[in-house]
Amino acid sequence: MIIETRAVEPFMKNGFVLGCEETREGVLVDPGEEVDLLLQAAETHRLSIQHILLTHAHMDHITGVARAKKALGVPIWLHEADNFLYRAVVQQGLAFGFHIDPQPPVDSFYENEGPIRFGLHGAWVHHTPGHCPGGVCLAVGRVDETKRTLFVGDTLFAGSIGRTDLPGGDYDTLLRSIRDVLFRFPDDTVVYPGHGERTTIGREKRTNPFLGSDRGQTGI
Repeated sequence: MIIETRAVEPFMKNGFVLGCEETREGVLVDPGEEVDLLLQAAETHRLSIQHILLTHAHMDHITGVARAKKALGVPIWLHEADNFLYRAVVQQGLAFGFHIDPQPPVDSFYENEGPIRFGLHGAWVHHTPGHCPGGVCLAVGRVDETKRTLFVGDTLFAGSIGRTDLPGGDYDTLLRSIRDVLFRFPDDTVVYPGHGERTTIGREKRTNPFLGSDRGQTGI
C-alpha cells in the first residue's frame, strides 16, 4: 500500500494519502493545513482519490477538507457523534485564537462498517471515543488479507494518548477504546497517529506511560 504522510505548522498534524499500487485508487485521511501537500502526493503517485476519511472533527484534522472536496469532488466521511464539532469548526478556531472557515457538509456517517474500498484495499472503521465522542480508528489493508495498518487520529500516540479535556472528551472512555479496540490487534500492527512518529501496538502495550501513574496527553 502507498502511504504518504505530511505535516505542517502550526499544528504539525499528520495527514495521509493512502493508495492501491495496482489500481491507483486512493483516499485522503484527515486533510488539514497540509492539504496541498497531500494533493501533490496523490498526483505524484497518479492516484484517483475516492474518499476523504476523517478520524475525528477537531479543527486541526479538518481545516483542509474544503480544499480537498473542491479539488476532488469525493465524499467526506465522519462519525455522526462528532458532527457537532465539525459544524462548530469556526468556534473551535476562535477558542484557540485561529480564524478557520466553515467546512462543507459531511456526505456520509460511519457506522462501524467496512471496508470502504479503494482499489484492492479497504478501510474498516472502529469507533474509539474518549478523545472526542466520534473518534474512530481506521484499520487499513488489502481486502483479501488479514494484516492491517492502523490510522488512529488522536486516540493513541507513540508514548502518549489523546487529551480528554476538550468538549466530549472522557479519560476512562479513551482508555477503554485503546484497550478494548486497539490492543486487540496483533503486536506487530503498525500505528500511524495524528501527531508524531509511527509506532506499533506491541511497543505501546509495553512502554506507553498511560498505563502508569504519570500519563501524558497530547493532540488538539
